[in-house]
Amino acid sequence: MIRFEHVSVTYDGAAEPAVRDIGFEVPEGELALLVGPSGVGKSTVLGAVNGLVPHFTGGTLRGRVTVAGRDTRAHRPRELADVVGSVGQDPLSHFVTDTVEDELAYGMESLGLAPEVMRRRVEETLDLLGLTGLRNRPIATLSGGQRQRVAIGSVLTPHPRVLVLDEPTSALDPAAAEEVLAVLQRLVHDLGTTVLLAEHRLERVVHYADRVVLLPAPGARPVLGTPAEVMAVSPVYPPVVALGRLAGWSPLPLTIRDARRRAGALRDQLAPRTPATKPPAPTTTAEAPGPEAPTAVVEGLAVRRGRVEALRQVDLTVGPGEAVALMGRNGAGKSTLLAALVGLLAPDRGRVRVGGAVPHRTRPPELVRRVGLVPQEPRDLLYADTVAAECAAADRDAGAAPGSCRALVSDLLPGVADGTHPRDLSEGQRLALALAVVLTARPPLLLLDEPTRGLDYAAKARLVTVLRGLVAEGHSLVLATHDVELAAELAHRVVILADGEVVADGPAAEVVVASPSFAPQVAKVLAPQPWLTVAQVREALSA
Repeated sequence: MIRFEHVSVTYDGAAEPAVRDIGFEVPEGELALLVGPSGVGKSTVLGAVNGLVPHFTGGTLRGRVTVAGRDTRAHRPRELADVVGSVGQDPLSHFVTDTVEDELAYGMESLGLAPEVMRRRVEETLDLLGLTGLRNRPIATLSGGQRQRVAIGSVLTPHPRVLVLDEPTSALDPAAAEEVLAVLQRLVHDLGTTVLLAEHRLERVVHYADRVVLLPAPGARPVLGTPAEVMAVSPVYPPVVALGRLAGWSPLPLTIRDARRRAGALRDQLAPRTPATKPPAPTTTAEAPGPEAPTAVVEGLAVRRGRVEALRQVDLTVGPGEAVALMGRNGAGKSTLLAALVGLLAPDRGRVRVGGAVPHRTRPPELVRRVGLVPQEPRDLLYADTVAAECAAADRDAGAAPGSCRALVSDLLPGVADGTHPRDLSEGQRLALALAVVLTARPPLLLLDEPTRGLDYAAKARLVTVLRGLVAEGHSLVLATHDVELAAELAHRVVILADGEVVADGPAAEVVVASPSFAPQVAKVLAPQPWLTVAQVREALSA
C-alpha cells in the first residue's frame, strides 16, 4: 500500500539530504511505526506519503514513493486526499473551520459525500474519540489534547485507505491516548486501513505495531523489522525495554504484562533495597518569611474561559527548589492554571501571587524576571529568522551576558547550527529552543506546558538534567504534562486536576503509584515495590 524506493530528500539550501536512500514497504492493513531520534527526518518521510514533500515544502525528491499505486511526486496532495488522511505535529495548522462538528464534516464535504453519509460518520467519530460533549464547542476554546483528538477525527471521517500520523498521542492524557490507539488498531484489523505513524512516546505505541521502521541517525539507511527485533538495536526505546536490557531479558518485553511475567527474580534482587529519592524540596508555607517564602501562591482560584468554568477553588503553594507536576485528563485545567500564574488570565475569584506580585497586573518587563512560561506551541515565542538571532534577542531581553542563550541551546540541542531557521527545526527542536529562550532570564518560577512533546528519550534526558540543575539552584518548576515518565523522573509533588478542581496533591511516588493511569512503566512492572524509574533500579543493582 505504501512503498518507498531509494528515496532521498534534499531541501533548498541544505548541504545534505534530510533523508537518504529510504526503502521500505507497508502492506495493506498493517500499522507501521516510524521511530528515531529527533531531527532524523521522520516528518519528511511522512510528508512524502501525502505529497506535502516536495509539493509544498520545496526541495528535491529522488527515488519513488507510491501510495495505493499512485506516485506522490506526480500527484499533488489534493489528488491523494481520497486515499491518504494525515495529521501533523501541530493540530492548529490543520483546522479550517470554527467548531468541532464542522471540522469533522469538512473533509467529507470536500470529497462530495452525501449529507446522510456525512451525518452518520460524524456521529460515529464523535463517539469513537470521546468528543460528543464537545460537538458544538469552538475549536479555539479546546485544550491542546482535545484539539489533537479533533484533528485525528477529521481525517477519520472520510474513511481514507491510508492514515499518516505525526506524534498522534503527544498532547493526549494516558487514557485518551489508549482510546485513540485502540481506534487505530480497530481500523487496521477490521477495515484493513494502513497506518504509518511517528511517535516518540514508544511506551504508548510500540506494542500496537506490526512492523517498525527505524531511522537511526540523520542520513542513515532505515532498519526494518518486528518491534522486538528493532527495539533490541534501537537508540530510542521505552522504559520497559530499558528495564529488560538492564535485567538481561531475551526476548525483550514490549508490554507491562510481558515484563511482569519475567520480573520475579528482579523483584527478589530489589526487595532488600529502597529507591534513591530526589533531594527534598524546602518546606514552605504561604506565611513563611525570608528566603524560604513560597515562589507562588494560589488561593481559591476560579477562572472562566467563555462559558466553561476551567478552574474552581484551586489552592496551590510552590516553594523554592520544588518541582511540581500538574497532571489530569485533557481539558482538566492544567494550561489554564499555568496561564493564571504567568498573568495571561485574570482570576474571576481568588488570588494569585508570584514572588509577591499579582501576575496579570504586573508589567511584562518586570514579570519576565519573576516567571517564565514555555507554552505548548513553541512557535508563539519564536520570531527571528535564525537560531543565532533568537538567542541574541533572548540575551538582550533578559539582560544576560552575550552567549548565555546559545550555551543553553547547545546543552539541549547539540549540533544545531546558528544559521538554522526555527521553522526548519523539528517540533521537539523548536520546543528546546523556546525553553532556552525562556531560561535565559533565569526566572525564579519556570512554567512548562507539555515540555516533552516531540522530544526523543535522549533529548528528554538532557532536558531533565537541565531542569534538575535549576531546581537544585532554588528555582521553582511547575510543569503540566501527560508524560508520566517525566513526572516520575523530575517531580517532588504531583497535583492531579479533574474538571478544574484539585483531586490529589502529594509526593510524586505516592500519587502516581496509586493511579493506574499515571503510574510509570517501571512502577507497574515492579509493583508493589516502590520503584519509579530505570535509573533507580540501575543504581540499586550497582550498589
